[in-house]
Amino acid sequence: MTKAKNGLDKNLSNVVDDLNQMAVNSHHAQQIQQDTNDRRHQDALNHDKTTDMTHQHS
Repeated sequence: MTKAKNGLDKNLSNVVDDLNQMAVNSHHAQQIQQDTNDRRHQDALNHDKTTDMTHQHS
């Protein structure tokens, strides 16, 4: 697990920072939500262990 110099979990501290960010308007709120969705999607891709079952035939 990633630890910051002060002993706190860096990932959790980033989540707290994101949650503390106030949206200025609805567009900004949508951008914040999209950033969260993008990080979740990338995390899912990074942890995907499925194998490609398609075979190349010559």
